[in-house]
Amino acid sequence: MACCWGSKTEDSLETTIIEPKLVAMAAPIKVVVTGAAGQIAYSLLYQIASGAVFGPEQPVYLHLLDIAPMMGVLEGVVMELADCALPLLVGVLPTASPEEAFKDVAAAFLVGAMPRKEGMERKDLLSANVRIFKEQGQAIDKVARKDIKVLVVGNPANTNAFICSKYAPSIPKENFTAMTRLDQNRAQSQLAAKLGVPVKDVKNVVIWGNHSSTQFPDASNAVVTVGGAQKPVPAVINDNEYLTNTFVSTVQKRGAAVIAARKMSSALSAAKAASDHMRDWFLGTGDRWVSMGVVSDGSYGTPKDVVFSFPVTVNNGKWKIVEGLTISDFARKMLDNTGKELAEEKQDALDVCKD
Repeated sequence: MACCWGSKTEDSLETTIIEPKLVAMAAPIKVVVTGAAGQIAYSLLYQIASGAVFGPEQPVYLHLLDIAPMMGVLEGVVMELADCALPLLVGVLPTASPEEAFKDVAAAFLVGAMPRKEGMERKDLLSANVRIFKEQGQAIDKVARKDIKVLVVGNPANTNAFICSKYAPSIPKENFTAMTRLDQNRAQSQLAAKLGVPVKDVKNVVIWGNHSSTQFPDASNAVVTVGGAQKPVPAVINDNEYLTNTFVSTVQKRGAAVIAARKMSSALSAAKAASDHMRDWFLGTGDRWVSMGVVSDGSYGTPKDVVFSFPVTVNNGKWKIVEGLTISDFARKMLDNTGKELAEEKQDALDVCKD
Protein backbone atom coordinates (compact mmCIF):
# COMPACT_ATOMS: atom_id res chain seq x y z
CA MET A 1 0.00 0.00 0.00
CA ALA A 2 1.42 3.38 -1.02
CA CYS A 3 1.94 6.15 1.52
CA CYS A 4 1.31 9.70 0.54
CA TRP A 5 2.03 13.11 1.93
CA GLY A 6 0.43 16.33 0.58
CA SER A 7 2.17 19.71 0.38
CA LYS A 8 0.00 22.72 -0.45
CA THR A 9 1.19 25.63 -2.68
CA GLU A 10 -0.72 28.80 -3.62
CA ASP A 11 -2.40 27.30 -6.68
CA SER A 12 -2.12 23.54 -6.41
CA LEU A 13 -1.93 20.50 -4.16
CA GLU A 14 1.12 18.46 -5.05
CA THR A 15 1.01 14.85 -3.99
CA THR A 16 4.10 12.65 -3.82
CA ILE A 17 3.55 8.92 -3.90
CA ILE A 18 6.10 6.92 -1.88
CA GLU A 19 6.18 3.21 -2.65
CA PRO A 20 7.53 1.22 0.29
CA LYS A 21 10.50 -1.03 -0.42
CA LEU A 22 9.34 -4.61 -0.20
CA VAL A 23 11.91 -7.12 1.08
CA ALA A 24 11.06 -10.73 0.27
CA MET A 25 11.57 -12.86 3.36
CA ALA A 26 12.97 -16.34 2.88
CA ALA A 27 10.76 -19.33 3.57
CA PRO A 28 11.06 -20.41 7.21
CA ILE A 29 13.44 -23.26 8.01
CA LYS A 30 12.78 -25.79 10.73
CA VAL A 31 15.49 -26.03 13.37
CA VAL A 32 15.55 -28.58 16.19
CA VAL A 33 17.26 -28.16 19.54
CA THR A 34 17.43 -31.20 21.81
CA GLY A 35 17.77 -30.88 25.56
CA ALA A 36 15.67 -27.80 24.98
CA ALA A 37 14.75 -27.31 28.64
CA GLY A 38 18.40 -27.35 29.70
CA GLN A 39 21.02 -24.74 30.46
CA ILE A 40 22.82 -24.56 27.12
CA ALA A 41 19.56 -24.40 25.19
CA TYR A 42 18.35 -21.56 27.42
CA SER A 43 21.17 -19.42 26.06
CA LEU A 44 21.11 -20.91 22.56
CA LEU A 45 17.44 -20.53 21.66
CA TYR A 46 17.46 -16.74 21.72
CA GLN A 47 20.51 -16.64 19.45
CA ILE A 48 18.84 -18.89 16.90
CA ALA A 49 15.49 -17.09 17.02
CA SER A 50 17.01 -13.61 16.88
CA GLY A 51 18.80 -14.15 13.56
CA ALA A 52 22.34 -14.48 14.95
CA VAL A 53 22.78 -17.95 13.42
CA PHE A 54 20.94 -18.13 10.10
CA GLY A 55 20.93 -14.46 9.23
CA PRO A 56 18.73 -11.39 9.82
CA GLU A 57 16.26 -12.27 7.04
CA GLN A 58 15.83 -16.01 7.67
CA PRO A 59 12.66 -16.91 9.61
CA VAL A 60 12.89 -20.03 11.77
CA TYR A 61 10.43 -22.54 13.16
CA LEU A 62 11.84 -24.06 16.34
CA HIS A 63 11.31 -27.69 17.28
CA LEU A 64 12.17 -28.22 20.95
CA LEU A 65 12.89 -31.79 22.06
CA ASP A 66 13.30 -32.96 25.63
CA ILE A 67 12.28 -35.91 27.78
CA ALA A 68 8.70 -36.21 29.01
CA PRO A 69 9.42 -35.19 32.64
CA MET A 70 10.81 -31.86 31.35
CA MET A 71 7.69 -30.83 29.41
CA GLY A 72 6.50 -28.52 32.19
CA VAL A 73 9.80 -26.68 32.27
CA LEU A 74 9.84 -26.58 28.48
CA GLU A 75 6.44 -24.92 28.46
CA GLY A 76 7.98 -22.09 30.46
CA VAL A 77 10.73 -21.76 27.84
CA VAL A 78 8.07 -21.59 25.12
CA MET A 79 6.30 -18.82 27.03
CA GLU A 80 9.55 -16.86 27.31
CA LEU A 81 10.23 -17.22 23.60
CA ALA A 82 6.76 -15.82 22.92
CA ASP A 83 7.43 -12.97 25.33
CA CYS A 84 10.59 -12.05 23.41
CA ALA A 85 8.35 -11.08 20.45
CA LEU A 86 11.05 -12.07 17.97
CA PRO A 87 10.17 -11.11 14.38
CA LEU A 88 12.00 -14.08 12.82
CA LEU A 89 10.42 -16.72 15.06
CA VAL A 90 7.37 -18.00 13.20
CA GLY A 91 6.52 -20.96 15.42
CA VAL A 92 7.58 -23.27 18.23
CA LEU A 93 6.89 -26.99 18.64
CA PRO A 94 7.70 -28.47 22.07
CA THR A 95 7.74 -32.28 22.07
CA ALA A 96 9.09 -35.42 23.71
CA SER A 97 8.87 -37.40 20.45
CA PRO A 98 12.10 -37.62 18.39
CA GLU A 99 10.20 -38.35 15.18
CA GLU A 100 8.00 -35.29 15.68
CA ALA A 101 11.02 -33.17 16.59
CA PHE A 102 13.15 -34.10 13.55
CA LYS A 103 10.35 -33.97 10.96
CA ASP A 104 11.49 -31.92 7.92
CA VAL A 105 14.27 -30.24 9.92
CA ALA A 106 17.10 -28.43 8.08
CA ALA A 107 19.43 -27.88 11.04
CA ALA A 108 19.82 -29.81 14.28
CA PHE A 109 21.57 -28.81 17.49
CA LEU A 110 21.92 -32.05 19.46
CA VAL A 111 22.52 -30.61 22.90
CA GLY A 112 20.62 -33.03 25.10
CA ALA A 113 22.81 -35.57 26.87
CA MET A 114 23.60 -36.73 30.36
CA PRO A 115 25.66 -33.84 31.77
CA ARG A 116 29.24 -34.23 32.87
CA LYS A 117 29.62 -33.67 36.61
CA GLU A 118 32.65 -32.84 38.70
CA GLY A 119 35.06 -35.77 38.86
CA MET A 120 33.27 -37.65 36.08
CA GLU A 121 35.35 -39.13 33.28
CA ARG A 122 34.13 -39.00 29.70
CA LYS A 123 33.95 -42.79 29.58
CA ASP A 124 31.32 -42.61 32.32
CA LEU A 125 29.17 -40.60 29.92
CA LEU A 126 29.62 -42.90 26.98
CA SER A 127 27.31 -45.76 27.86
CA ALA A 128 24.20 -43.66 28.62
CA ASN A 129 24.67 -41.13 25.85
CA VAL A 130 25.42 -43.50 22.99
CA ARG A 131 21.92 -44.93 23.26
CA ILE A 132 20.39 -41.45 23.07
CA PHE A 133 22.27 -40.63 19.86
CA LYS A 134 21.48 -43.99 18.30
CA GLU A 135 17.76 -43.30 18.76
CA GLN A 136 18.08 -39.76 17.42
CA GLY A 137 20.08 -40.95 14.41
CA GLN A 138 17.30 -43.39 13.57
CA ALA A 139 14.69 -40.63 13.81
CA ILE A 140 16.79 -38.29 11.63
CA ASP A 141 17.17 -41.02 9.03
CA LYS A 142 13.41 -41.58 8.96
CA VAL A 143 11.91 -38.08 8.94
CA ALA A 144 14.49 -35.27 8.55
CA ARG A 145 15.45 -33.50 5.35
CA LYS A 146 18.21 -35.37 3.55
CA ASP A 147 20.33 -32.21 3.48
CA ILE A 148 20.01 -31.66 7.24
CA LYS A 149 23.08 -30.21 8.97
CA VAL A 150 23.63 -31.86 12.35
CA LEU A 151 25.79 -30.37 15.11
CA VAL A 152 26.42 -32.58 18.12
CA VAL A 153 27.10 -30.64 21.31
CA GLY A 154 26.27 -33.28 23.94
CA ASN A 155 29.34 -35.14 25.18
CA PRO A 156 31.25 -37.17 24.23
CA ALA A 157 30.44 -35.08 21.17
CA ASN A 158 32.79 -36.62 18.58
CA THR A 159 31.73 -40.19 19.25
CA ASN A 160 28.06 -39.25 19.65
CA ALA A 161 28.25 -37.66 16.18
CA PHE A 162 29.79 -40.85 14.78
CA ILE A 163 27.00 -42.99 16.29
CA CYS A 164 24.28 -40.60 15.14
CA SER A 165 25.61 -40.75 11.58
CA LYS A 166 25.95 -44.54 11.67
CA TYR A 167 22.24 -44.89 12.43
CA ALA A 168 21.21 -42.35 9.76
CA PRO A 169 22.69 -44.02 6.66
CA SER A 170 20.50 -42.06 4.21
CA ILE A 171 22.13 -38.76 5.31
CA PRO A 172 25.64 -37.96 3.98
CA LYS A 173 28.34 -38.51 6.61
CA GLU A 174 29.70 -35.02 6.06
CA ASN A 175 26.39 -33.62 7.34
CA PHE A 176 27.22 -34.77 10.88
CA THR A 177 29.66 -32.66 12.88
CA ALA A 178 30.83 -32.33 16.47
CA MET A 179 31.45 -29.08 18.28
CA THR A 180 35.05 -28.13 19.00
CA ARG A 181 34.33 -24.44 18.41
CA LEU A 182 34.13 -23.88 22.16
CA ASP A 183 37.72 -25.10 22.44
CA GLN A 184 38.71 -22.87 19.52
CA ASN A 185 37.05 -19.85 21.13
CA ARG A 186 38.81 -20.63 24.42
CA ALA A 187 42.15 -20.94 22.64
CA GLN A 188 41.62 -17.73 20.68
CA SER A 189 40.71 -15.89 23.88
CA GLN A 190 43.79 -17.20 25.72
CA LEU A 191 46.10 -16.10 22.91
CA ALA A 192 44.47 -12.67 22.67
CA ALA A 193 44.95 -12.15 26.41
CA LYS A 194 48.58 -13.25 26.19
CA LEU A 195 49.20 -10.91 23.26
CA GLY A 196 47.23 -8.01 24.73
CA VAL A 197 45.02 -7.61 21.64
CA PRO A 198 41.26 -7.83 20.99
CA VAL A 199 40.10 -11.40 20.39
CA LYS A 200 38.98 -10.48 16.86
CA ASP A 201 42.63 -9.80 15.93
CA VAL A 202 43.63 -13.45 16.43
CA LYS A 203 42.66 -16.04 13.84
CA ASN A 204 43.46 -19.53 12.54
CA VAL A 205 44.14 -21.15 15.89
CA VAL A 206 43.30 -24.84 15.43
CA ILE A 207 41.78 -27.56 17.59
CA TRP A 208 42.78 -31.07 16.50
CA GLY A 209 41.12 -34.31 17.54
CA ASN A 210 38.67 -35.02 20.31
CA HIS A 211 36.63 -32.59 22.39
CA SER A 212 38.32 -33.95 25.49
CA SER A 213 41.46 -33.45 27.55
CA THR A 214 43.46 -35.08 24.71
CA GLN A 215 42.55 -32.35 22.24
CA PHE A 216 45.45 -30.45 20.69
CA PRO A 217 45.03 -26.65 20.69
CA ASP A 218 47.55 -25.58 18.06
CA ALA A 219 48.77 -21.99 17.66
CA SER A 220 51.54 -22.80 15.18
CA ASN A 221 49.58 -21.45 12.19
CA ALA A 222 47.69 -18.72 14.05
CA VAL A 223 48.12 -15.11 13.02
CA VAL A 224 47.60 -11.87 14.91
CA THR A 225 46.99 -8.38 13.59
CA VAL A 226 49.43 -5.96 15.22
CA GLY A 227 49.73 -2.37 14.05
CA GLY A 228 47.66 -3.13 10.97
CA ALA A 229 49.91 -6.00 9.86
CA GLN A 230 49.37 -9.75 10.22
CA LYS A 231 52.13 -11.60 12.02
CA PRO A 232 52.61 -15.25 13.08
CA VAL A 233 51.48 -15.77 16.66
CA PRO A 234 54.48 -17.97 17.60
CA ALA A 235 56.89 -15.26 16.47
CA VAL A 236 55.09 -12.52 18.40
CA ILE A 237 54.73 -14.55 21.61
CA ASN A 238 58.25 -15.96 21.21
CA ASP A 239 57.78 -18.49 24.02
CA ASN A 240 57.65 -22.10 22.83
CA GLU A 241 57.31 -23.41 26.39
CA TYR A 242 54.10 -21.42 26.81
CA LEU A 243 52.66 -22.51 23.44
CA THR A 244 53.37 -26.23 23.92
CA ASN A 245 52.65 -26.45 27.63
CA THR A 246 50.72 -23.76 29.51
CA PHE A 247 48.54 -22.74 26.55
CA VAL A 248 47.69 -26.33 25.60
CA SER A 249 46.98 -27.40 29.18
CA THR A 250 44.82 -24.34 29.95
CA VAL A 251 42.56 -24.94 26.94
CA GLN A 252 42.39 -28.70 27.52
CA LYS A 253 41.30 -28.24 31.14
CA ARG A 254 39.12 -25.16 30.74
CA GLY A 255 35.86 -27.11 30.89
CA ALA A 256 36.89 -28.75 34.16
CA ALA A 257 37.93 -25.35 35.53
CA VAL A 258 34.48 -23.94 34.76
CA ILE A 259 32.82 -26.91 36.47
CA ALA A 260 35.01 -26.43 39.53
CA ALA A 261 34.03 -22.76 39.72
CA ARG A 262 30.34 -22.94 38.77
CA LYS A 263 29.57 -26.47 40.00
CA MET A 264 27.95 -26.79 36.59
CA SER A 265 29.34 -27.27 33.10
CA SER A 266 29.84 -24.49 30.55
CA ALA A 267 26.53 -23.23 29.20
CA LEU A 268 26.69 -19.62 27.99
CA SER A 269 30.00 -20.15 26.18
CA ALA A 270 28.86 -23.51 24.80
CA ALA A 271 25.72 -21.92 23.35
CA LYS A 272 27.78 -19.14 21.76
CA ALA A 273 30.14 -21.71 20.23
CA ALA A 274 27.24 -23.75 18.85
CA SER A 275 25.85 -20.59 17.24
CA ASP A 276 29.26 -19.77 15.75
CA HIS A 277 29.66 -23.29 14.36
CA MET A 278 26.25 -23.46 12.68
CA ARG A 279 26.41 -19.87 11.39
CA ASP A 280 29.72 -20.52 9.68
CA TRP A 281 28.43 -23.83 8.26
CA PHE A 282 25.39 -22.13 6.73
CA LEU A 283 26.84 -18.73 5.82
CA GLY A 284 30.54 -19.50 5.18
CA THR A 285 33.89 -18.68 6.78
CA GLY A 286 35.55 -16.38 4.26
CA ASP A 287 39.32 -16.51 4.70
CA ARG A 288 39.13 -17.75 8.31
CA TRP A 289 39.81 -21.30 9.40
CA VAL A 290 37.42 -22.79 11.94
CA SER A 291 37.64 -26.01 13.91
CA MET A 292 34.92 -28.60 13.37
CA GLY A 293 34.70 -32.25 14.32
CA VAL A 294 34.11 -33.95 10.96
CA VAL A 295 34.38 -37.48 9.63
CA SER A 296 38.06 -38.17 9.03
CA ASP A 297 39.32 -39.14 5.59
CA GLY A 298 42.73 -39.94 7.06
CA SER A 299 44.13 -36.45 6.49
CA TYR A 300 47.29 -35.66 8.47
CA GLY A 301 47.70 -39.33 9.40
CA THR A 302 44.55 -39.42 11.52
CA PRO A 303 42.40 -42.56 11.92
CA LYS A 304 39.75 -42.86 9.20
CA ASP A 305 36.02 -42.88 9.95
CA VAL A 306 36.18 -41.26 13.37
CA VAL A 307 34.83 -37.77 13.94
CA PHE A 308 38.03 -35.76 14.33
CA SER A 309 38.43 -32.01 14.72
CA PHE A 310 40.29 -30.39 11.84
CA PRO A 311 40.82 -26.84 10.61
CA VAL A 312 38.25 -26.31 7.87
CA THR A 313 36.90 -23.62 5.59
CA VAL A 314 33.25 -23.50 4.56
CA ASN A 315 31.80 -22.34 1.26
CA ASN A 316 28.21 -22.80 0.03
CA GLY A 317 27.39 -24.99 3.02
CA LYS A 318 30.24 -27.43 2.38
CA TRP A 319 33.24 -27.78 4.68
CA LYS A 320 36.71 -28.58 3.41
CA ILE A 321 39.74 -29.60 5.48
CA VAL A 322 42.62 -27.12 5.24
CA GLU A 323 45.44 -28.94 3.45
CA GLY A 324 49.21 -28.69 3.41
CA LEU A 325 49.94 -27.69 7.01
CA THR A 326 53.28 -28.69 8.49
CA ILE A 327 52.99 -31.12 11.40
CA SER A 328 55.88 -30.85 13.85
CA ASP A 329 57.14 -33.79 15.89
CA PHE A 330 55.31 -32.38 18.91
CA ALA A 331 52.09 -32.00 16.91
CA ARG A 332 52.44 -35.54 15.53
CA LYS A 333 52.59 -36.95 19.05
CA MET A 334 49.51 -34.92 20.07
CA LEU A 335 47.50 -35.94 16.98
CA ASP A 336 48.36 -39.60 17.48
CA ASN A 337 47.32 -39.48 21.13
CA THR A 338 43.91 -37.90 20.53
CA GLY A 339 43.36 -40.13 17.49
CA LYS A 340 44.02 -43.21 19.62
CA GLU A 341 41.45 -42.05 22.15
CA LEU A 342 38.84 -41.49 19.43
CA ALA A 343 39.44 -44.94 17.93
CA GLU A 344 38.98 -46.49 21.38
CA GLU A 345 35.84 -44.45 22.07
CA LYS A 346 34.42 -45.49 18.71
CA GLN A 347 34.93 -49.18 19.51
CA ASP A 348 33.49 -48.79 23.01
CA ALA A 349 30.43 -47.04 21.53
CA LEU A 350 29.91 -49.76 18.93
CA ASP A 351 30.10 -52.37 21.70
CA VAL A 352 27.40 -50.49 23.68
CA CYS A 353 25.17 -50.43 20.60
CA LYS A 354 25.36 -54.21 20.36
CA ASP A 355 24.07 -54.70 23.92
